[in-house]
Parts: sequence; C-alpha cells; structure tokens
Amino acid sequence: MILAVTLARGGSKSIPKKNIALINGKPLLCYTIDAARKSRKIDKHIINTDCAEIAAVAEEYGAEVQFGRPEELSTDSAPSGATLEYVVRRYEEENNVEVDTVVELMATNPLKNEVDIDCCIEMLQEKKADSVIAMGCLYDHHPSRIKYLDENGVIRDFYPEVPESRRQDLTPKAFIRAGSIYVMTTQQLQTGLRYGGDKSFGYILPDERFLNIDEPRDLLVAQELIKG
Repeated sequence: MILAVTLARGGSKSIPKKNIALINGKPLLCYTIDAARKSRKIDKHIINTDCAEIAAVAEEYGAEVQFGRPEELSTDSAPSGATLEYVVRRYEEENNVEVDTVVELMATNPLKNEVDIDCCIEMLQEKKADSVIAMGCLYDHHPSRIKYLDENGVIRDFYPEVPESRRQDLTPKAFIRAGSIYVMTTQQLQTGLRYGGDKSFGYILPDERFLNIDEPRDLLVAQELIKG
C-alpha cells in the first residue's frame, strides 16, 4: 500500500495558522489535498494534525484526518521522521493494513502537483530506491558563492570560487531539498531517517513549482504565481 501523509501541526511562529492561511481564498493545506487526490499512484492520503481548526478545514475539504499525536511529537523541534513513523504505524494498526511506501506531502509547498508526486513514486519503484526527495535547483545561492566573514571582517570562501564567474558557469549544479515531497520505503522510515545513503535519489522539481512557504512574503509570491 502507498500511504501519503501530510503533517499539519497547529503551531507556527513565522506565520500564525500557516497551514490554513488563505492563498487566493483557499487554505494552503488544501492545495496539497488537491494534488494528492489527483495522483494516480497514491492509495490513501491522510492529514495528521493536533489542531481542531486544521482538522475541520481538512475534513470540510474532503480529506481523511488522523487526529492527535504524542506531546513530544507536537513541538516545533520534534523530528519529522519520528512523527511520520508514528503516524504510519498508527494507521496500520487502526486499519489492519500494511504500508510498504510512504509519501510525505508537505503542506508548505502549494505549487507541487500530481505529476511531481507520481514521478517521485515511479522513480522509487524503477530504481528500487530507499527514498526519493523533491529537490530545487540553486542559482545565485550556489555553494561556491557562499562566503563567511573572519574575525577581522574579511570575506572568505567556504568553497573556491572563480572571481566574477557567472551563475550559469558554476559547476556542478547545486540542489537543495525542496520541502515538498519525500517518498520512502517503510524500511527506510524505520531507520529514523527519511532519506540518505547510496539508494536515495533526487527528483528535480521544475523551477516554477519550487516554492516553500516559510515567511509572510512567500504567501504573496505564491498568491501571484497561482493567480497566474
């Protein structure tokens, strides 16, 4: 069984009630519910939350909600892997099913779609991978352009950079986890880590769908992109 899970904690410091913040009149969480619903590969998608308001929004939008989690998994410092493992194990026990593939769909990226989700699942299957993670390409923030200041305030390199190099000349290409889609086997999840190792692959999210909602200005960007 392929189980998709969205962890939608109630507490958010940067954007209050972020998971249900409105983007063009639609709660942020509901963009992920839409994408999961359109997937050809997912067998079931559930929302785990500790917030009654988020649960009500999800249920109103037709999603299945698994309510509650242990207190130690409800803080902003709780590891996602441990929370996800709890949710999957609980779902198996409550429904008498066996999950072999877990798809974590982050509510904070409203631009991912069913194609991205299904491509990640297919990559896991075709490569017999332990995990597949959606990645975003870095341009101006390429590692060779990142600097630090020494004790005297002098600019130093983390990595050697050719002076005045153009961003298109920087190699190899650099990527960062997109905070969007994590697909993994249950065996990988049981290690306590959602990804890592020689059988962890990256799916490159198209630039136009690479956006994570972390700060209030990200909501404005998402609103303009979705409005199109």
